[in-house]
Amino acid sequence: MLASPIPSSTLSNWFKHISFSTKEMDRILLNGKSRIRQGNGKTLLKRRIKKAAYIKSTQEHFAYLKDLLDDKDIAKISLAILYLTEGSKHTTGSFCLGNSDPHIIKLFLRLLRNCYPIDEKKFRCTVQHRADQDARALKSFWSEITRIPLNQFYGYKPDKRTIGIPTKKVDYKGVCRIDYLSAAVYNEIQIISGLL
Repeated sequence: MLASPIPSSTLSNWFKHISFSTKEMDRILLNGKSRIRQGNGKTLLKRRIKKAAYIKSTQEHFAYLKDLLDDKDIAKISLAILYLTEGSKHTTGSFCLGNSDPHIIKLFLRLLRNCYPIDEKKFRCTVQHRADQDARALKSFWSEITRIPLNQFYGYKPDKRTIGIPTKKVDYKGVCRIDYLSAAVYNEIQIISGLL
């Protein structure tokens, strides 16, 4: 027959008068911290698994939305909203948007290429970067993301304010600014965004 476990409060009361050496106390504290770390590690792992399952489920549930962007009317509304939030409002002869997030740049170009008969030679890109970053490597990165040739990238002097200040974010690739040289596209998106 197995004995019932003794409650920790009872054990604490029984042994409250026992004194421990410094070495023993250190060992008890070390073991306690180790158990806490193990417990935290298990909890963190459970949270990560739960979050991954939630993300996968949500992606599967909303996967159909991606195909809606093939509808040109929906794509133009999406492009107008993206322009309202991220686009430059100080140009007149070109449609311009800049961002450091490759996903936003890809979405912008997907919408633009889907909505209009694009002349790829009318794209111009500028990579705005920090002083300690390799401009040539950044241009290559953004050229691959945008599918715009390197000969359509403008030169850019690094931000003087960043001289002597190291870049903390390892994956920061600067800001890619894209200009599409078409007043017609710019005017149409301006008009659509004004209707929203």
